[in-house]
Amino acid sequence: MKTMAMAVLLAVSAGLAQPQPVLSPIGVWQNPKGTVRVRTRPCGELLCGNIVWASPQAMADARDAGVQSLIGTELLVGYRRTGSARWTGQVYVPDQGRRFYSTIEQKGPNGLRISGCILGGLLCKRQDWTRQ
Repeated sequence: MKTMAMAVLLAVSAGLAQPQPVLSPIGVWQNPKGTVRVRTRPCGELLCGNIVWASPQAMADARDAGVQSLIGTELLVGYRRTGSARWTGQVYVPDQGRRFYSTIEQKGPNGLRISGCILGGLLCKRQDWTRQ
């Protein structure tokens, strides 16, 4: 009985000792439709992100809006950390040619929720992006 209790205690403590994944927004992320991938990186004390891949349709939509080269475009601009897994900045929407107030929330090690708002936050849209 004592051996069984010791085995259970060791098993439980071994499970608790497993390292937790570190939450980091740095990496390559894909939008929900799979049409754009963005590489996020530190920009001094800020967080930024540039498009590193885009589908032919996304590139055509951007060209129609006057963006000649979608690859390399800074999509996530000047995000400041506002919490342990939250940042605020601006998101650039290439097919509209505009920047909007935005928040990023990290949803686990492989997920980002990117939200953008207009009209002082009255109209908002969000997307859940996945790490690539």
